[in-house]
Amino acid sequence: MVADEDLHRHAVENLVQADALLFGRVTYEMMEAAWRAPTGAAPTGAAPIGARPDWMEPFARTIDAAKKYVVSSTLDRVDWNAELVRGDLGKAVQQLKREPGKGLFVGGVKLPLALAELGLIDEYEFVVQPRLAGHGPTLFAGLSRHVDLRLVSRLEFGSGAVAMRYEPKS
Repeated sequence: MVADEDLHRHAVENLVQADALLFGRVTYEMMEAAWRAPTGAAPTGAAPIGARPDWMEPFARTIDAAKKYVVSSTLDRVDWNAELVRGDLGKAVQQLKREPGKGLFVGGVKLPLALAELGLIDEYEFVVQPRLAGHGPTLFAGLSRHVDLRLVSRLEFGSGAVAMRYEPKS
């Protein structure tokens, strides 16, 4: 993903619309490494060497503070405002979805595939970047059935990236 101010602002808008984030182990560890506030952070007004641009800070603060659920059978414990989800994925996610509030935001590659298989995704957002990579993970590779989607919204960014939001057709 090409990092830019508009995409980070959009990501913050998405994150604040959810009560919690639902990650698999790999995504959780990657996001924690990139966005967890360091202990013993630099004093106010002082920027550590290699500090990220100011426009990334709202995203960093938002994801750092967000409640997180981590689906993993290999981790023994998590922190960073997170709770482990173990056992039957379908039952666990259905229980989380029944809790009052705004819902969950899911990120990653393998976990969304598993949730799509279970019919537990209410809305999809795909951000298409104006870059051909030629490698990387394939989203929903191995999905056992088609999931027909209906376009709900489309947002174009100055960078040429396009965010498309879909809902499964009934």
